[in-house]
Amino acid sequence: MMKTMTCNQLGGACDLAFCAETFEEIARMSQEHGMEMVQNGDQAHLQAMMAMRELMHTPDAMKNWFEERKQAFEALREE
Repeated sequence: MMKTMTCNQLGGACDLAFCAETFEEIARMSQEHGMEMVQNGDQAHLQAMMAMRELMHTPDAMKNWFEERKQAFEALREE
């Protein structure tokens, strides 16, 4: 069953919705979207990506962020 999360819910900068069966799949879709938007010069997505890079400097912070988003995904109702 599919679940939906937005770019914003996944740490991004817009309301584009992603639908996937697993959190890993939806995270990959969000990451690809973010990279595409940065390549297109979107400043809001660039700022969001820079914030994610800051999290990556602290392994525990990144792990906690990832787990929080995964729990939010798991709590969603299936469509």
